[in-house]
Amino acid sequence: MAKYLEKQFPQVNDAFDGHIHMHRWIDEETKEEFLHGLEAYRKRCNLKYIALAPLPSGDPFPVARDVSNNIICAFYKLLNENTFSYGGFTYPFYPATEENMAGMTLLEQYEELMEIGFDGIKMLEGKPNLYKRVSNPLDSSFFAPVFERIERDGTYLLMHVADPEIFWIEADEETKKRGWFYGDGTYPKYEELYTQIYNILNRHPNLNLCLAHFFFLSENPERLSKMLDTYPNLMVDLTPGGEMYVGFDKRKDYFKEFLVKYDDRICFGTDMDFPDRGDAGTWLCDRVYRYLATTDTLSSFCEHELTGIEIPQNSLQKIFSDNLLNKLGKEPRPINKEALKRYIEKYKHLIIDKRLTKRIEELSEEYL
Repeated sequence: MAKYLEKQFPQVNDAFDGHIHMHRWIDEETKEEFLHGLEAYRKRCNLKYIALAPLPSGDPFPVARDVSNNIICAFYKLLNENTFSYGGFTYPFYPATEENMAGMTLLEQYEELMEIGFDGIKMLEGKPNLYKRVSNPLDSSFFAPVFERIERDGTYLLMHVADPEIFWIEADEETKKRGWFYGDGTYPKYEELYTQIYNILNRHPNLNLCLAHFFFLSENPERLSKMLDTYPNLMVDLTPGGEMYVGFDKRKDYFKEFLVKYDDRICFGTDMDFPDRGDAGTWLCDRVYRYLATTDTLSSFCEHELTGIEIPQNSLQKIFSDNLLNKLGKEPRPINKEALKRYIEKYKHLIIDKRLTKRIEELSEEYL
């Protein structure tokens, strides 16, 4: 920690990392289990709160990218009092046709997640590789009932939509290996995803929507400014994408003014995940905070050197804490143990890793 800021967030009360993942349930190297696996990170970075963003749908490999990710996030929230968590939708088969959903409507899933005590909803369905598998446009009738209900309830919705525009044009081998090149004609077009979000917001203008990763608009902030002016409940988060901060750094003065002008519409997150092996999450936390709070020169994202823009303290307080607490509530919602037990029994057959199924059953007996 010595090479980082000695005390994270010295100008912020109740600092809140609002975008953290738990991709795995066990660290295969250390055998540490997920149950308290992010507490060292939270304390090391002087965070009061964290919010988990589960991925219960996604790439087809057994690292809790199925319904189990909701369940382990619920257990983490139950056992760690400073933890908020969103819930996410799961799909028994792809594409998500009526037949393949086997009666598991998104609206019913939403009601179950809210009954359990999740604090909001996280959707990855706008990321092009999952979008392709689900095979339903975001503004289609498939999603419409749940968006209507989320708007009516005032529930916080964190969505990953699109990716950096360059991923449609070219990609290095690592990006291709991760399945993030979308220029072969089989994925939705970049502008198509933006149009779908406009359509959703026009239909649901009071939706408490936060678009992750600055909606990938650091190279076109005027577009985002117009959206924030048009849709009063819309927010974005500052979760890296390293290319985002390179974009900020090209127009420092503009972005300093932007972040201050919209300081009540922006929130902080790192996108770090469990297992936490020390430096990775701390490095992300440190870079985002110091870029906004100081004029330090930082070795940073995409092998790019950044110089901090030092926005005012009251803006830091909103971005790094207040805005999310105002949306989610001042404390995490309690877990309804009976509702979680019902959810586990209903959906555990969809868990890919049978070792995890067994462990979840053990945890249910112990804690529920």
